[in-house]
Amino acid sequence: MANEGFFEKVYQVAKGIPYGRVTSYGAIANYLGAAGSARMVGWAMNGAANKDVPAHRVVNRNGLLTGKHHFQGSNLMQQLLESEGIEVVDNKIQNFEKHFWDPMKEL
Repeated sequence: MANEGFFEKVYQVAKGIPYGRVTSYGAIANYLGAAGSARMVGWAMNGAANKDVPAHRVVNRNGLLTGKHHFQGSNLMQQLLESEGIEVVDNKIQNFEKHFWDPMKEL
C-alpha cells in the first residue's frame, strides 16, 4: 500500500498527543510536511483501530468530531474525550483553543 509509510508517520505523531489535549488532521499534515493532506491524515485515523493510537484526540480544524462514525458505538469518541476532561457539546469541543496541541510547537 503506497500510503503505508505516511500512515505510520501519522500514527507516531498521534501517539504523542498528550492526555486531555486534541489536535487537528491539518496540524498533523503540516507537521509531516504534507500541508493540504488533512484528508489523508483522516484516512489514516480511520484505519487506526487496534494500533494503540489515540485517534479520538484528532478532530477537524474547528474542533468538530468529524471522525466519530469510525468508532464503535455512536458516542464513543465523545465519551473518550470527556473522560479526559474535554467538554463536547453538539459534536464540538468546547474551549478548543485551550485543549489544542500543535505538534509543530510541542514535538
